[in-house]
Amino acid sequence: MPLMVRIPLYLIAAVLLCILFLMGYVTLQESRISRNASDVPACDAIIVLGAQVKADGTPSVQLSWRLNAAAEAWRKSKVPVVVCGAQGADEPFPEAEAMRRYLTEEGVPEDMIRMDAESHNTKENINNAKKLLGETAAGKVLIVSSDYHVPRAMALARDAGLEAEGLGSPCKQEFWFKNHFREGLAWAKYWLVKYFHLSL
Repeated sequence: MPLMVRIPLYLIAAVLLCILFLMGYVTLQESRISRNASDVPACDAIIVLGAQVKADGTPSVQLSWRLNAAAEAWRKSKVPVVVCGAQGADEPFPEAEAMRRYLTEEGVPEDMIRMDAESHNTKENINNAKKLLGETAAGKVLIVSSDYHVPRAMALARDAGLEAEGLGSPCKQEFWFKNHFREGLAWAKYWLVKYFHLSL
């Protein structure tokens, strides 16, 4: 086989191997987190990471699953909750507002909920939540998100100086590949920024 044919094939194979490695890493990491609020240690605050809000203002299925997990954790600990998420282009208002409304309907008092309606990514979620928590952030925080997303959120929280535990909610099976593919790329970006100091 000519060299000019082999080189592209080698490159394609290398890319596919990288993708398989990253997706495998995501799958391995998520297998290590708790999916039941009764299994997580006591915490001093809960941070819930946002997801899509539908056009009618209600949480998407994935976001509602995150919020159900957060509500269950809150009933166990009765600690402050930070809901994180800005407004996307196709959302009627910030994700944090929809999350606040949902949690109050689940019995969480409004005065226990703090809103970060400015963050657009996981790192901003964590940093803004830390500011909102103030001195409470010195204790143990519980990060609630979809199972595949929790490990990277915990890594970012620890980078920010937080003592973090994680609670994972399910993801829709039809989106498993897309979610794990994107999360694998997000881990690659995380490592490049953290260890190689790239501006990505």
